[in-house]
Parts: sequence; C-alpha cells; structure tokens
Amino acid sequence: MEDLLKSYVLSQETYYQIRDTISQELSLGLSKSCERSSIKMLISYVQNLPTGREIGEFLALDLGGSNFRVLLIHLNGSPSAFRMESKIYPLTDSIKASVAVELFDYIVDCVDDFLKTVKISHYPVPLGFTFSFPVIQSGLASGRLVQWTKEITCDGVVGEDVVRLLHEAIQRKKTLQVECVALVNDTVGCLMSCAYEDIQTYMAVIIGTGSNASYVEKVRNIEKWQPDADETSDEMIINTEWGGLGDNGCIDFARGPADYIIDDRSLDKRRQIFEKMISGRYLGEVARLVLLEAVKANLLFHQPGRLVEAFTKEYGFLTKYLSEIESDTGKTHSKTRRILTELGVKDLTYDECSLVYKICRVISKRSAYLCAAGIAAVLNNMNRPEVTIGVDGSLVRCHPTFLDHMLQFTKKLINPGINIKMRLSEDGSGKGAALIAAVSIRKMH
Repeated sequence: MEDLLKSYVLSQETYYQIRDTISQELSLGLSKSCERSSIKMLISYVQNLPTGREIGEFLALDLGGSNFRVLLIHLNGSPSAFRMESKIYPLTDSIKASVAVELFDYIVDCVDDFLKTVKISHYPVPLGFTFSFPVIQSGLASGRLVQWTKEITCDGVVGEDVVRLLHEAIQRKKTLQVECVALVNDTVGCLMSCAYEDIQTYMAVIIGTGSNASYVEKVRNIEKWQPDADETSDEMIINTEWGGLGDNGCIDFARGPADYIIDDRSLDKRRQIFEKMISGRYLGEVARLVLLEAVKANLLFHQPGRLVEAFTKEYGFLTKYLSEIESDTGKTHSKTRRILTELGVKDLTYDECSLVYKICRVISKRSAYLCAAGIAAVLNNMNRPEVTIGVDGSLVRCHPTFLDHMLQFTKKLINPGINIKMRLSEDGSGKGAALIAAVSIRKMH
C-alpha cells in the first residue's frame, strides 16, 4: 500500500523544492528571458483596484470550460448596494470543437437573448469579457489567444484577437448595442471582486475545472514590459497562467505515474502539466488510475465481476466522488460504501472502503499542497506583510477539506512576517469583469 502511494505523498522538503522552483519560474516569466519560463506571467493591463464607489450598469460575459454566462451588474457606489442579474447558456461539445465564427456568433446570440429579459437605462452598454484561457494582451481590450486549454479545440481562434472576433460578431448582429472595454482573465476578475470588499486583496487563485493564479506586481519588477511615459500607476495585475508550470520539465521530480499517463493520453500532451496534477478536470482520473493500481496489486475488488466501469473507463471516476467520499467522517465509511455501491461495486468490505477513502484523501491533499506551494511562491516573491487571497473554483467550494489544507500548508511555506487569509470570491468572473470595465471607464475620465 505504501509503495502504491509513495509517488503522491511528498515530503515537506520536496514541497519546499517545488515552491522554490515555482518562485524561480515566476521571476523568469517577468524577465526579458521570459520565453524560458513555463509560467507565462501575462500582463493584464489592469493597474487600478476598485475603490468601492463605482457607479453604472455593466455587462459581463464569462466564457469558461463548461458553460457560458451573461450578466448585468448594477454598481451603485457601495459594495452593499451591488446587484446582479445573470443567465447560464450551455457550451456544448459541438461548439467547443467548432470554428471561430460559430463560437462568437453563438456568444452574441446569447447576449441578444439575455438583453431581451433585462432593463438597461443607457446604451451602448460597456462590457467586460471574462475569457478564461491564456491570452497575450496588447491592451486592456485586446488580446491574442495563446492556446486553448480545458480540452476546447475551436478552430481559427488561436493567434487571433478575441475582442476583435467578438466585435465582428456584434457587427454581424447589427442590432446589438454593446462595446467590449475590457478583456478579463477569470483569476484577475476574482482578485478584483474580492478587492471590492477587502482592500488587502493582492492575489487570487482558482482551482476548478482548470487552475490559475493572479496577483498584484510592482511595475519595476516587470522587465519584459515597458509602460507608457505618461503611466502613473506603479502596479500591475499579473495573470500567471500557472497551469503551464512544468511544461519545460522543471517539476518532473514531483510527478507520479498517473500524472504521466494522463498527460500522455491528453489532447494537449506536454502542456498544462501543473494543472493536470491539481485541477478538478483531472483529479478524479488521477484517483482512478491509482485505484486501478490497487486492483492490480490485489488490494481491491480482486474477485471476478467486481471491477465496474467507473474504474475501467477513462475519466469514469469523477472528481465529485472524491469530495463526497472525503466528507465521510464516521468510522464505518458509510458514504464511501454508498457511492461505491451506486457505482455498481458489490460485496464491499470495510478494508476496501477504508482503502478507497485513503487513496482519495492522498490525491486531493497532494493537490491542495501543490496549490499551497504555488501560493507561497507568489507571496514570498511579493513580500507584502498582509495579504488577502481571493479563492474560487469547485474544489475550494465543494471539497470538505481542500481549502483548509491549502491554507494551513501555505502558512508553513511562506516566509516569516507574512500574514495571510483566504476569502471566497463572490462571482469574480462576472462581478470582477464588470468592476474592471468600471475601473477602465473611471480611468478614461
């Protein structure tokens, strides 16, 4: 059993090594030699945090990995007076694998449908577009897609300015009176949403379908970027795109056999290595592969006919099962037994339930600790004495112990003199996008 899990139970010294490796990659990503780093450290062009006094109506579009949302945000001069209306639209497999015109026409059709259900006092409506994929921005409202992640393969978008593609679709619609004033990464939106409520928020982390982090950096540390001569702000939010950590092999020393298998079978081989170790899209599959090794070692389900599809089918063991199994607090493992029974496993023993629980716990704790190593690397590089970290995503919201494990282990890895707390974001990709649009208009005036 211990041999089976040793690749996923890392020592504290190994986590220190991971933290220090991430720290080096972060610094390299800001340098003039940034192409050598596996962490892209993208410029967000968001240089001002909200004051809480923003006023107006703003649309937000949120394109993520599993669905698409349209939101109308009413800002009334105080965080307590904030109001929001929204609607979710499906992002089908056919749309994910379509072409640029089809994808952006679908987005605009959804916006048009939504606007028929709400009241707007002024047109055109300023819009913040949350686009949760790696983008190299050349300004607040322009940016080229570097690569698709989250298994989206839509053709004709990589290398293109996604705001231009959106505006072209708006023009094809003719009747739509909206203007995109800000292109927003979801973690940047999460940071802005939390900063609206807590002025000490200087970092945000999302661990959901994918994973990413953003933080506030001093402009003087961004070697690869030259600000305009009239630029007055000395800070910039950096979208790290830390999911790509390890694409250059720098954390191979921390990867287990399941990590290599998942990457080898993926559509984006040798990309998003860190994300494949920590995010909700892959965590259930990591657990399934380890459970299969336990079966091969005759530790689980070794009698004929007991190995069900959830364990033999790729991605058949969902990440949500880890959350449900690890909410098992009793010694009888009743929830683990129920879930395995529902999956079709017969004649379960106590030892089998206990082993499944232990494997799920090891895999999810490793994810939380790896995230903590990334957070600590950013915090140590920032070196601010007080930091609130905005957090969001299905793992921190739905898993019973993930957030606490991540917080407590981060505290062990940060330098002395840094005090932190974590705050769940209130709709960063929607509210945050609207706040960035509001701040950009405030800056223009």
